[in-house]
This record gives sequence, C-alpha cells and structure tokens, in this order.
Amino acid sequence: MHRPPGAFPLTGHIQRLFQRVRAFDRRRPLVRDGLLTMFWVLFAVLDVSSGGWRTVAVDRDVPTALVLAMSVAFSAPLLWRRSHPLAVLLFMAPFSLANAWTGAVLQAAFLQEIVVFNVAVRQPMRALAWSGAIVLAPLVIGSGHFPDDWDRIVLPHLYTFAFAALAGILVRTRKEYTEALVDRADRLERERDQQTQLAAAAERTRIAREMHDIIGHNLSVITGLADGGAYAAAKNPERAAQALDAIGTTSRQALTELRRLLGVLRDHPDPADRTPQPTLDDIDALLDGVRSAGLPVRLHRHGTPPAVPLTPGRQLTVYRVLQESLTNTLKHAGTDHPLAADVTLTYRPTELEALITDNGTPSPTTRPLDGSGQGITGMRERASLYDGTLEAGRPPTASGWQVRLRLPLEDSPS
Repeated sequence: MHRPPGAFPLTGHIQRLFQRVRAFDRRRPLVRDGLLTMFWVLFAVLDVSSGGWRTVAVDRDVPTALVLAMSVAFSAPLLWRRSHPLAVLLFMAPFSLANAWTGAVLQAAFLQEIVVFNVAVRQPMRALAWSGAIVLAPLVIGSGHFPDDWDRIVLPHLYTFAFAALAGILVRTRKEYTEALVDRADRLERERDQQTQLAAAAERTRIAREMHDIIGHNLSVITGLADGGAYAAAKNPERAAQALDAIGTTSRQALTELRRLLGVLRDHPDPADRTPQPTLDDIDALLDGVRSAGLPVRLHRHGTPPAVPLTPGRQLTVYRVLQESLTNTLKHAGTDHPLAADVTLTYRPTELEALITDNGTPSPTTRPLDGSGQGITGMRERASLYDGTLEAGRPPTASGWQVRLRLPLEDSPS
C-alpha cells in the first residue's frame, strides 16, 4: 500500500520521542532520577497522611512517625537506584524487616522491586540472586511475628520480585541484542568501506599500468619520428613531411587513450567509451607504428591458433607485452649500430609463447640486468593474472635483449 508523502505511523512518532528522552537521560541522568524519586516520595507521604496504609496493614496501631520514616526510607534512596542498586537494597533491608515485624505492610515497600529491576538490567546474574536474598529474607524473618498472616506479608513481594526480575532480564536481553546488531552493522559498514578502498586502489593500479603502456609507447614512437624527421628535413623534405604526419596521428591516438583513462577518475564520468581493447589482430598495426618510428621489426608465427580464440584479457596481455617490449627497445637499446627486433608468436597445445628480441646494447643504468624495471614488473603482473610467466634479460647465446611471455590458453584449475 502506497503511503502518501509526509504520513508516518504513530509508532514512528513514539519511537522518535523515546529516542529523544533516552538521549536527554544520557546527558543528564540526575534529572530523570530526581523526578522519579520526588514522585515516589510524594506518593509515600500521601499514603501515610491519608491513612491509606491501614487498609492493608496487619497491625493498624503502628506509630505514625515510624510509618513515615519507613515510607521515606523506601522512596528517597531511589535517587541512587541506577548507580548503586545493591547498596540501596541493603539500606532498605532494615526498614523492610521493621515493616514486616510491626505489621504495617506498607505499599511503599514494593518500591524495592524498582531497584530489583535495575539490578536485572545492569548487574550480573549473581547480583540478582543477592538482591532476591536481601529483599525476601527480612520479610520471612518479620513474618514470624505474625505467623497467621505470612502469606499477606511474603507472597505478594515474592510474586512482584519474580515479575520485576523477569522484566529486567527481558529488557537486558533486548538491549544486548540491539547492541549486537548495531555492532554488526558497524563492522559490515567498515568492511564495505575497506572493500571499496581496495577496489579503488586496484582500479588506480590498473589505470596506471595502462597509462604507462599506452603513453610510454606513443611518446617513444613520437620521439623516434621526431629524430628521424629532423635528420630527413635537410636531405628529403618529403620524408620529413611524412614523419610530421605520423607524429600528428600518433599524438592524437595517445591523447584519445589518455582522455579515456582519465575519464574513469572523474566524479561524474561521461558515458563509457565502448571502443574495444586491442587484440591479437591489432599486432600488425602496432608493428607498423614501431617501424614508422625507425625500428625494423620482423614478425614470425609458428603453430596453429586454437579453434576457440583467446579471451580478450589474454589477447590484451600479449598486445601490451609486445608494446612495452618494443617501446623499451626504442628508448633503451642504444644507437651504436642499426637496431632491429624480432617478434615470434608460437602456438602450442596448451600455451602461447611470445618472444621479443632485439640487437641493442643496453647498459645497467638503462635496463636492469635482472629484469626488475618498472615496465617489466607491470608486464609480469599482467602475465600473472592469467597464470602466465614472463622472463626478461639478455639472451643466453647472443647480445641484445629478450622478453619471453608464456601464457596458458585456458584457465588453470587454480
């Protein structure tokens, strides 16, 4: 059933009212305790002054001064019922004994059960047992003075004590259950926030890896084209114009990729770019761009591609590894002699191997001999996502540099 705007059930108003009262009580507990104590003191005094206590008394000739003293003793200590409930019951115990022994049987004596309720709500169960002994023992002893009326003196307090104790236990159980739910909700909220932060960190890492691969490659190609164009400008203006045109095309591609990646970081991103990620079919275009930057690259394919194409993630991994490896060749391979590179893709029954080699002369300052550079680390991370391996370093039998990627064609059981 649709509820009109602004309409709330009565229980909602009552719940909000109780919440305000509880909040005020937490800030100023003495206000509530003082008001309650004043009310019960006034009730006890009126009962004495009106003579109403005589309607249930066993002995109606108890001195009024004693009755008044007992009435105040049962009501005034309620001010400390929450902070020191057992001490309040111990203070009331002698007056409870006098009340039963004299036969006054004051109704104010039932105020002890308010203290019992607070014991059940806030104190351990053993404290509740002690409170039962403190309340009932004086009544049993005092009823010995009136053995024919022990049921009028003891039984009403016994029933009231049981009711107050059960009510306090129920309130305590509900309170603890509510606190447990709130604690669980807080823990779930913290865990959700942590998962969100972890997901954001993983996304930032992915974006940083993509930016490193894409922007680094394109800038290396632009640098190679610019160097070649400057050399050709003096001897072959037509080749210089071609280099400038290639620089413009590559720059626009890099800018488009950069905008796409940075769009993910916006608070209110634009509609998602549906341009597909590079695949193995785009390797020829990648190699053409590298060749135009001045690095001759030969592509060799061995084996038969699987009937079922590789997943997009695996194809992107192979593409990025080729891109990063050739970019490193352009940046770090040196210029002592003409550079060249070879790319070999080998399909085996269970894996695809990509081998990239060049004839450069790297130095330890440009290419770590152990293959631990930042770009190589990113390539290894990509390979590990699909249970693949990546090795980088100098070839065992030749000069230059070599990167070998082995990637399973399907997910492993792990």
